[in-house]
Amino acid sequence: MSPKATRGDASVRSLDVKVEVVVIPVADVDRAKGFYESIGWRLDQTPPGIVQFTPHGSACSVQFGAQLTSATPGSATTYLVVSDIEAARDALVSAGVEVSGVFHVSPDGPVDGPDPERRSYFSRATFHDPDGNTWLVQEITSRLPGRVEGGRTSYTSDSDLASALRRAAEAHGEHEKRTGTRDDNWPDWYATYMVSEQSGAKLPE
Repeated sequence: MSPKATRGDASVRSLDVKVEVVVIPVADVDRAKGFYESIGWRLDQTPPGIVQFTPHGSACSVQFGAQLTSATPGSATTYLVVSDIEAARDALVSAGVEVSGVFHVSPDGPVDGPDPERRSYFSRATFHDPDGNTWLVQEITSRLPGRVEGGRTSYTSDSDLASALRRAAEAHGEHEKRTGTRDDNWPDWYATYMVSEQSGAKLPE
């Protein structure tokens, strides 16, 4: 490999890139617009011919339009991440969406009910928009190592932060039971726990 190619490879690897929009194929733009409005996603301002929605707490948006893609309507499969799969399912059902039961993945395939240990990435549910595009809702509370760059942790909504604080409080309660002493330095413990949870680092005990 030439020195120039090596420099180019290093430059690409360090390029700061973020996924901004996912395009989904729909047959009826107005019908799709009504559906995504009904589940509370934010309608964004866009150029004519493009409809864009952003889920609450998401940095990535969804677009559709008559001329945006030649893909077959209903052929998209996209993941949504939530911190509480059962609460998310209940909210969608309350909005009138047909949602599958919660299930979890296993070596033998899907199994009904959330993961017994409530491990991240395992508990899921699915729903479809009017065109048949599939949304797979996945519960993630702690990221796998390396999934989030060190030090780059953030919370995209008040509900996301509140869920993280509740998990930290529960874990800290177990910490105090193990040590048998009250931890007056709990803010630092919470901070370490929440950053470790997001970045995939070892959680404090």
